[in-house]
Amino acid sequence: MAVATKAELEEQNAVRLERYRKVTQRSFMMAGVSFMAVGLGALGPSYAEGDIGLPLVLLAVTGLGLLLWFYLRLVRTGLDGGAARRDIVLSGAVTAGLGAMILTNPVWCVIPAFWVSAVVLSPVTRRQITALCAGTAAYCAVLSTISAGRRIEGENPTWYLVLPGFFVLFLATCLLVAWVNRYQRRMWDMHLEAYAARDAVARLAVTEERLRFSRDLHDLLGHSLSLIAVKSELAMRMAETDPPRAGAEMADVRTAAREALREVRAAVRGYRAVELDAELAGVRAVLEAAGVRCEADEPPADLPSEVGAVLAWVIREGATNVIKHSEARRCTVALTVYGHAVVLEMRNDGVRARGAGSPGSGLTGLEERVAVLGGEFGAGRHGRDGFLLRAVVPLPAGDAGPAAEPVPAAGRER
Repeated sequence: MAVATKAELEEQNAVRLERYRKVTQRSFMMAGVSFMAVGLGALGPSYAEGDIGLPLVLLAVTGLGLLLWFYLRLVRTGLDGGAARRDIVLSGAVTAGLGAMILTNPVWCVIPAFWVSAVVLSPVTRRQITALCAGTAAYCAVLSTISAGRRIEGENPTWYLVLPGFFVLFLATCLLVAWVNRYQRRMWDMHLEAYAARDAVARLAVTEERLRFSRDLHDLLGHSLSLIAVKSELAMRMAETDPPRAGAEMADVRTAAREALREVRAAVRGYRAVELDAELAGVRAVLEAAGVRCEADEPPADLPSEVGAVLAWVIREGATNVIKHSEARRCTVALTVYGHAVVLEMRNDGVRARGAGSPGSGLTGLEERVAVLGGEFGAGRHGRDGFLLRAVVPLPAGDAGPAAEPVPAAGRER
């Protein structure tokens, strides 16, 4: 069973966001290349017909390359929060220069609209978009009208009447392009908001869980600690005058402390529950990454959750000890059901000369966990260079196997 951690989920969300960012930028890049291809395609016929010379062709090609660079920069900075005013002004100047090529070929009118499509990706108001489109449309309409007047044969004083028509046409085109790109910008903003919302929900869930945990601990320990404090003070006052009464009060303190410890362990067990199969897979991966060959049995099916959780903690602590306190090159994890109990044995071949068998706080905590379920836990040298960690956890009566096979002694080969 694959279990994703919080860090893995956050990484997956970040990867999805970055993938959509790249897809969005590539779509704009393809549009930019298409517009550039239109401009380059218009240079050939104009040069062949003698309308423009080679210097102007080279200048136009340079301007197209520069505008493409500005376009990609406007797209990237616009999606990230807003393009700089300097980039907008400089790219507008390049666009105005290239727009003058409308006098040689009407196809060049797409270049100003192409520039508008990049500018509107930055945060702008509707009034600003309208003014930008109107200014661009007026510039293109004037140049297109002049170009049309030069192509009319004979003297026709009414050629300039097409100016309003050109203006309406270019204004509609710019507004359409702006609307399409603003819609794509809104889609990008929705992805950012969804990503931020997932992060906020995760943080809120963690905060609520911490508050719940704090409330539970307060409810569990508040009364017990208050009782312990009162009875301890009472025992101190009676220690000299009434020793038997003081001893009785301290016995009550011990009982209250043990009861509080039992309740806290029961509560914490739910917060710190781990899955046995997921822990086995994670330990195997960690040991292999550390250069320790790991062989692990498949966990028995249908184990009670409390038994699986205790065994998972034993495996986790055992793997930590292998990495931190041994020079092992091989580790085996054996899980076997013997009728009424589950036996876990972790062996490694890397005992160090010193401190190999000294129990630490981690092993002590494991012994307490196993003891809560009525089991047995032990750790120490096994053979010449080996170290054995062994836990025997009894199964509930309803989960015991049909055969009452006795649990083997430590180190017995199966």
